[in-house]
Amino acid sequence: MKLWSPVLVVLVLVLVLVRAKADDGFVSTRGQQLILKGSPFYANGFNAYWLMYVGSDPSQRNKVSSAFEEAVKHGLSIGRTWAFSDGGDSPLQYSPGSYNEKMFQGLDFAVSEARKYGIKLILSLVNNYENMGGKRQYVEWARDEGQSISSDDDFFSNPVVKGLYKNHIKSILTRINSFTRVAYKDDPTIMAWELMNEPRCLSDPSGNTIQAWIREMGSYLKSIDGKHLLEAGLEGFYGQSRNQGNTNFQVGTDFIANNQIPEIDFATVHSYPDQWLTGSTNQNQLSFLDTWLNEHIQDAQNILHKPVLFAEFGKSTKNSASDQRDQLYNAVYSTVYSSARGGGAAVGGLFWQLLVEGMDSFRDGYEVILSENPSTANLISQESKRLIRIRKMYARLRNIEKLKRAKEMGRAEWEKALKGGNNSPGN
Repeated sequence: MKLWSPVLVVLVLVLVLVRAKADDGFVSTRGQQLILKGSPFYANGFNAYWLMYVGSDPSQRNKVSSAFEEAVKHGLSIGRTWAFSDGGDSPLQYSPGSYNEKMFQGLDFAVSEARKYGIKLILSLVNNYENMGGKRQYVEWARDEGQSISSDDDFFSNPVVKGLYKNHIKSILTRINSFTRVAYKDDPTIMAWELMNEPRCLSDPSGNTIQAWIREMGSYLKSIDGKHLLEAGLEGFYGQSRNQGNTNFQVGTDFIANNQIPEIDFATVHSYPDQWLTGSTNQNQLSFLDTWLNEHIQDAQNILHKPVLFAEFGKSTKNSASDQRDQLYNAVYSTVYSSARGGGAAVGGLFWQLLVEGMDSFRDGYEVILSENPSTANLISQESKRLIRIRKMYARLRNIEKLKRAKEMGRAEWEKALKGGNNSPGN
């Protein structure tokens, strides 16, 4: 029986160990890049807030599957959705700590289907707005417990409210998926948690209230789950020192300070020029968008030293032609690709929002039904292909480096064996 040479043994062992580590499946960060399986992860994506709600009805689950199937066909690999629905009709959380199992199974199904289709998910944990409960519902629950609360913004500072929200964080993270039997905190299908969809605290424009809240909630979440990434859910508005970049918005957040908190792994930016610059021309909106995108990329690279994801963008076709929406998509995609191609901080964009046929009640003017919008679908596919090519390039370079390192290790071990007087290979 011929034995393997020490060089080959070491080479095989090194490659096996590297492969085992690479197959981890969790997205991580390295400097200003997202990392998946050891290589930079640039990815095109979408928003579909409705996945849990639709998935809670077994007769409608085919729409969740169809959305993921359509997404994969167009190269999309990140989806963002809600992991909340507080009080009201069809809630996930009936009342503090009391959960609707049917709705939870809808979220379970969405996560399990994303896993099947190879799509990474960002799960948002609460809404800033009263849609589906949000911070207003938490404040009402605290009032029901006898708390004297004057404003919805007390969500960020009242200790009882904060305790209710922490309980929700724990409930989501420790949930055992009824389809996969994997705890959410252990499932690499989930790319990241989002503390809140578009946090705003108008009563404190300094940003200090939200800064303290992000720090506290980020630390709490990470104490339960150290495997997943965390982002705050910010729109990208700057603090008072750089208000000129906010199109007159001052919402109590600070893109720089909030994202410098160590527990926040990557920054997010939303882009809605048609809402923020109402009455302005399409060209003015595109000009603003160009500045908005590039300014945040530069800040992510030079100040934050973290990745930045353009987590929401879109343009309503209710008030503009579809070709204007395509212009906006093209502007976002070109900027993201230009940054990614140069190893920059922009890691992807998620358009708002993906629907499939038969979901007319979910239309909001920003929807994209890929089968109905061929020009937009083509732009989406092109961007996906470009980002996938970048990922493949990095993967090839990494494989070359792995082989080179393995050979070097093998040679060193072989020389060490010879010096030690070991038998020659094959004996």
